Amino acid sequence: MPLLDCRPYRCPVLLRGEHMETIVPNLSRRRFSVPYRRERVELADGDFVDLDTAIYEGKESFDTCLLALHGLEGSSTAPYVKSLAKALRRREWDFVAMNMRGCSHELNRALRFYHSGETGDLREVLLFLATRYRRIFLFGFSLGGNVVLKYMGENLGAVSSAVAGAVAVSAPVDLQGSALQIGGPGNRFYMKRFIRLLSQKVEAKAQVYPEELDATGVRELKSFQEFDGRYTAPLNGFASAQDYWRKCSALNWLQDIAVPSLLINARNDPFLSDACFPKEIARTSPALYSVFPDRGGHLGFPGKRRLGCAWHEEVALEFLAGL
Repeated sequence: MPLLDCRPYRCPVLLRGEHMETIVPNLSRRRFSVPYRRERVELADGDFVDLDTAIYEGKESFDTCLLALHGLEGSSTAPYVKSLAKALRRREWDFVAMNMRGCSHELNRALRFYHSGETGDLREVLLFLATRYRRIFLFGFSLGGNVVLKYMGENLGAVSSAVAGAVAVSAPVDLQGSALQIGGPGNRFYMKRFIRLLSQKVEAKAQVYPEELDATGVRELKSFQEFDGRYTAPLNGFASAQDYWRKCSALNWLQDIAVPSLLINARNDPFLSDACFPKEIARTSPALYSVFPDRGGHLGFPGKRRLGCAWHEEVALEFLAGL
């Protein structure tokens, strides 16, 4: 499938630079306010995830919804999620944001929490939503984008018949390469922030499971190599950080995707490795589309909103609307 034909992205001159393009939109979009209605989905293993459905004044419910999955340490209140909810105001679709395990401002019950390859929870959420909606579109941001694309390709027989299309933005489909990229010298600001947020989660969990989880020194970890090796991998049945990255990278299944899916990754994204731009896979795939603009940063794409949408939202929603 050729690269998606869409309006090219042009970054404002004063905001150019991978970090400016990443940070400034995240700050400016925090002002968006989205009222939500929350409901809980009880999972088969006794844990739960919370779904937040946007409430639009004067807008009724529809038979189509867009299900959004946030990135690492995000939630339904993340600026990029609220920005998408705002953009969807003009569409005759419902907007539902899935808060992954432990990300809805309430500690989840199980010892483990979410990770980059957790598609089982998504499957259960889709079973829940398929009783309500005729069509469902998936939209994954960063880590959530890897989850979405992995889900779309790893088991074609298990993809919900209600899922009509998917979009992933700033998705680290090569987890090992991206983990090493984020851990580089130029990204220390981001790495420190992620470790701080993840450490808080580990420390809270250790109070509930003191015999199973040791939080000593967690805030001293310096990289995903260390954090995933000590916590993510063993808590989720992987032998090591490398084993986790290898088995959960959506890159393994992109060529198998059969339902139209779009990957939007900026070439200057400070979090992504070269393998996160699978141009040749998209070129030969019957269902995977791709857009790889030179600029945009990570979940950024700053610029003037058009028809209520940021550039990546406009491209994504037009793609889904055409399915």
